[in-house]
Amino acid sequence: MRTLIVTTLISLDGVMQAPGGESGYRHSGWTFNLVQPDEAAYELKAIEQSDATAMLLGRRTYQEFSKVWPDMDEEFADYNDQPKYVVSTTLEERDLVENWGQTTILRSMADVARLRAGDGGPIIVHGSGTLVHCLQEHRLVDRYHLLVFPVLLGEGLRLFSDKPLEAQRLQLVESESYSNGIQKNVFDVIR
Repeated sequence: MRTLIVTTLISLDGVMQAPGGESGYRHSGWTFNLVQPDEAAYELKAIEQSDATAMLLGRRTYQEFSKVWPDMDEEFADYNDQPKYVVSTTLEERDLVENWGQTTILRSMADVARLRAGDGGPIIVHGSGTLVHCLQEHRLVDRYHLLVFPVLLGEGLRLFSDKPLEAQRLQLVESESYSNGIQKNVFDVIR
């Protein structure tokens, strides 16, 4: 069985929306605009990129990332070479970009469960808030990599589903604080 890892930049009040400057959100770019940089806080991202063997994305995140990441070989070389899986009921093969490696469309959480149950290394999920909520609702997440920023945004898409789910225990397996107040928290889901 593969490990499905959700990784995100998150505000202290749980918002994961538009950390890098995506349009349509009042606080867009909050990770850069509100917190002084500390490169050490992003070392987790380099580790994720080298450890992951596939990316799982929602349709909107795929469409945003596929416009930019294929041309960023220096920053995302490992990710650009990995297989990508996009969960969507509306995306068609003709909508996939040709310059971002092997991409497969999955149509359901059952497809995701089969992918996770197969052989191979870790699958990483970046962004993709709606997809993350579905993964949580179907108990498919195995690990969370969270970089928690010391900001309160008050509104926006939150990391955790607000549906009435069964309680789920997490085990903190790694944590670190950085000079700018960012905290790294890595949690395994206890099954």
